[in-house]
This record gives sequence, C-alpha cells and structure tokens, in this order.
Amino acid sequence: MTAEGPLLERLTHRLSECPSDFLGEPVIGSRGSVRVDAVVSDLLQDLGGAPLDEDGARPFASPDRERRNCLRLALICAHLLHDEWFLGARRFAPAAKAWLEGGLDPLAALVAADLFVTDPDRREEIVRLCLRALGLRPAGESEAQAADRITTLSSVERDKVIRATRDQLERARKIREAMARKAAEEAAAKEIRE
Repeated sequence: MTAEGPLLERLTHRLSECPSDFLGEPVIGSRGSVRVDAVVSDLLQDLGGAPLDEDGARPFASPDRERRNCLRLALICAHLLHDEWFLGARRFAPAAKAWLEGGLDPLAALVAADLFVTDPDRREEIVRLCLRALGLRPAGESEAQAADRITTLSSVERDKVIRATRDQLERARKIREAMARKAAEEAAAKEIRE
C-alpha cells in the first residue's frame, strides 16, 4: 500500500450506486443471467490487460453452486474496478485478475455479496481490500492508517477472533467440567474411606 490511490469516498459512493446488471445472478450451469467470465475479461481489457483465455476464464465460469456468492462478489468488484481512476492508469489488470481469481474467496465465505453494496462498513472494507490488492492506499491516508483501518473492518479477522474466543470458551468449559468431575470423585473417595 505504498502508492496513493483514489479517494475512499469516491469508491464507496460508486459501490452504493452499483447497477443492477452487476447484482444479477451469475451463470452457473444452466441458471443465471450474467456471465462473470465475460465481465471480468472486458474489465481486464479496459484496465490495459489481455482478455481472459479459456484457462483464465475457468474460475469465473464455475459450475459449482457453492461459488455463487464469490461470483456475485466478483461482479460487484468488477464494477468497482471499472472506475475511471483505475481505467485511466491502464496498469492494474494483472493485480486485479489475481485478486478477483483468489482474493475474494475468504470474504465470500463469510459475507453475503449484497452487503458490499448496501452496508457502509462492508463497502469500505471491500474498497480497502481492492486498493490493497492493487498496492494502493486511499488518498490522504498514511500506510499505517490504511493498514489499521482495514484490520478494524476486516470480516475475516473478526471471524478469526470470534472462532478463537469460542475455542477458548469451549476449553474453559471442558476444564471446569473436568475439575467438577475430579472434585466429585475425590469427595466420593473421601466418603468411602470414612
């Protein structure tokens, strides 16, 4: 995140006005209306890169219904990346392709794609993740500020904390139960001895 990117507000506003075409159902098997591979291929060309070849299109043309949310998120991110700021630079196609191919999976496993359009915190999160994937930070922010804010908003980090807390609570419960059993066994043994 060494280079300064566009204003955060510009991109979050763009997401809040995401056209319905980018919110449509991705083609999965014989269902859906939006070919995500075609949208991503067009985006990459507009960003100054090559269109997707057959192998490159595969992740965006998955027949797996479990990839639905990830494909929907890729469409939303394609809209975000189609901003004039990125298009004018004509240098972000490789980073955008890599991010769209693999960087969205952890997030898509946790958050419904629609929330990245409707919820202000999720909009900010996806914009910051996008900028980071391109090696950018929001205009007017230092690297430290940008890193701190993305950590604060991160759904993936929040999920890790929740899981760790659950694990700790479960371990504490098991320890309490073991201690109670041991105390009961010791009390029973003491009664037998007396």
